[in-house]
Amino acid sequence: MRKLPPLGALRVFEAAARRLSFKQAAEELNVSATAVSHQIRQLEEMLAVKLFERETRQVHLTAAGKALFPVLRDGLDRFEQAIADVRRQQDGKVARLTSTVAFVARRLAPLAGTFREAYPDWTLRLDASNRTVDLEADADAAIRFGPGHYLGLVTEPLFADRFAPICAPRLAPSGAADLRQATLIHFDWGLARRDDPRAPVWRQWLARAGVEGVDANAGISFTDEIHAVQAVVAGQGVGLLSLTLVAEELASGILVQPFSLSLEGDRYDLVYSPHMADRPATRLLRDWVMAQFGSGDCRSVP
Repeated sequence: MRKLPPLGALRVFEAAARRLSFKQAAEELNVSATAVSHQIRQLEEMLAVKLFERETRQVHLTAAGKALFPVLRDGLDRFEQAIADVRRQQDGKVARLTSTVAFVARRLAPLAGTFREAYPDWTLRLDASNRTVDLEADADAAIRFGPGHYLGLVTEPLFADRFAPICAPRLAPSGAADLRQATLIHFDWGLARRDDPRAPVWRQWLARAGVEGVDANAGISFTDEIHAVQAVVAGQGVGLLSLTLVAEELASGILVQPFSLSLEGDRYDLVYSPHMADRPATRLLRDWVMAQFGSGDCRSVP
């Protein structure tokens, strides 16, 4: 059981701390300034700590108040957003799309505005998760990265990914042999694919390129794919990266692909439950995802 002060008192404190004024907090909450002062004094007594320094015409947060305020502010913001989402969901106005953390961050988040432009009455809810999400209880559709076999689900191919050496222009090697002096950036695919001969890793690329004398395991390794991308953008070395995840940087010239040889990766598919196929949210997500990715920005899936 949670041992919390009354929510009303916490709400009063948050308003007063945000505005640094008991009078303005009272106006916002439609109560008297005396009521605000009384609620905050009661809260201070319950917590046995002073939250405000009171002066004649203004108030300031104490160290304790400064520590408490952002936590309450963010919590109330999340309450407000969750309640708004529930209300919209009751009206069928929330579309929930899930995908991997890397794909949401690198590809979906930058495109979220186009969803609002196309469907201004809807809220797009992006769930960034590397776990398998229940496509009836927790999401209306998913963009999954894998072999493309999802039992019991409708699967619509989007595109196949490819992986190639990527680096900042100043680090671009003139030939594959220059990789012997380069710092290699790795994404650790984990135990599930560590011994997979098809895994897009440096060992496989170097073998395909016929490059010898390079330690395929040396360099810098990351367990998060986004961090590997960030390291390459920062000029820390040459990374064997997903062309999908660095498409914008390659197009802008921030990063370059010095070698044409690339490795085939898994594919991205739009996936949803057949029981959800006729729901407005699923239909809408299908139309939006296909408009963004259906033609493929890497090698198209047959």
